[in-house]
Amino acid sequence: MLAKVCSAAVNGIDAYPVEVEVNAGYGDTMIALVGLPDAAVKESKDRVSTALTNSGYKFPMGKTTINLAPADVRKEGPSFDLPIALAMLAASEQIESDQLDNFVTVGELALTGGVRSVKGVLPIALRAQADGKVGILVPAENAAEAAVVQGLNVIPVQNLRETAQFLEGEIRIAPVKVDIARLFDHPPDDDVDFSEVKGQESVKRALEIAAAGGHNVILIGPPGTGKSMLAKRLATILPPLTLAEALETTKIHSIVGLLKPGQALVTQRPFRAPHHTASDAGLLGGNINPTPGEISLAHHGVLFLDELPEFKRSVLETMRQPLEEGVVTISRAAGTMTFPSQFMLVAAMNPSPDGKMPGESRSSPREIQNYLGRISGPLLDRIDLHIEVPSVKFREMAAAQPGESSARIRERVIAARRLQHARFAAKPKVTCNARMGARELKAFCELDEATGDLLKQAMTEYNLSARAYDRILKVARTIADLAASENITADHVSEAIQYRSLDRQLWG
Repeated sequence: MLAKVCSAAVNGIDAYPVEVEVNAGYGDTMIALVGLPDAAVKESKDRVSTALTNSGYKFPMGKTTINLAPADVRKEGPSFDLPIALAMLAASEQIESDQLDNFVTVGELALTGGVRSVKGVLPIALRAQADGKVGILVPAENAAEAAVVQGLNVIPVQNLRETAQFLEGEIRIAPVKVDIARLFDHPPDDDVDFSEVKGQESVKRALEIAAAGGHNVILIGPPGTGKSMLAKRLATILPPLTLAEALETTKIHSIVGLLKPGQALVTQRPFRAPHHTASDAGLLGGNINPTPGEISLAHHGVLFLDELPEFKRSVLETMRQPLEEGVVTISRAAGTMTFPSQFMLVAAMNPSPDGKMPGESRSSPREIQNYLGRISGPLLDRIDLHIEVPSVKFREMAAAQPGESSARIRERVIAARRLQHARFAAKPKVTCNARMGARELKAFCELDEATGDLLKQAMTEYNLSARAYDRILKVARTIADLAASENITADHVSEAIQYRSLDRQLWG
């Protein structure tokens, strides 16, 4: 007898439907699994056969053929265990149900018949909704994640027998519901705060501008000046995630398997800090079948690269496309994948090999130049704010008065982002000032004659590139938004230029 169960698999960050077809026929007892399965899928034959026996069912006699369609796409992971087992039960007439076509089913089987959690449930649930399915059968640990998809019955299952009884109508399992508003209705549980940072007021101001406009930042200063401390606190002043952003971020974390058991959504902006020994595949994503890397895991959040010159030059250069376009494209023999990567880059580095400023360093000018030369000009041009982090003075360190809290800074950042959301309401791809293109710059960053002359003088004096010109305009627009100013003034442009001068002092 032939039976079919609906399932799904993940390709990139989206899912596609997979039909699990099982035919139980005559002949010698054996299982043939086809449809481009990988090693984990091939091993499902042994897991499923043992789970069937331990769940009180009979193993089908004769030749059993299992096909995973479409047959020209490689299938990965153990998530097909449960649909294969259900299809085998239906094909051998051990269960009878007219509900198999109404549900998408995923889950790994333990040898006892228990159902274990799998990766990528959220994109699979979204696919099931798009295909008009009644519901989805998922492991209980993944139920909350799938339940954020509205209008879909999410049935949590604990084991194979319970799943079969539900499909036959012998038992009822209540669908899992999630209150999405409640997930966002809590203050961020940050362990760090800007009030803990002594001094560095100018750096805090620059980071506030970066957060308000979504700009990339590089912090340059000697060791012990608080570069890492400041960078880790940047996430505490970013605006909260919208539902659309949270869904995108959660999809990526679900595919990689970073969601905690029972976690429904990623509701706080991610902060990723890979080590400088990270490979191309670790940072950008890759492997034989491409999976998201660190820059995609930082989507809608912060990617912190400490000791920037210590990263391999090839790794840094491959970041140019994602920094410019907000996506990363990976080509492999198995196919081409595009992952979203709209993140804020925060980089930190010493000004010389021994950590001192060039005028105080014992390193030779050539050594300093070689050290700084590990970061190319084109990459540096894509970083909007270049900030010098000086040593903290003793009186600032000894001051008992705490600094301004992250909560207060965040209020100003949110107010500036509201202005940007209203400005770009007709342009959904432009989420903040840092994402403006040529048309938006022309429409929203118009300068009067005196302000234009000031910017022209800076371009000539610092020998800035055309890309740096655009970055200055974007930062000036953000500074104006923080001041609730409709027009960009000379003061706003002057402050924005200040954040482009440091690279010319060190690299020029």
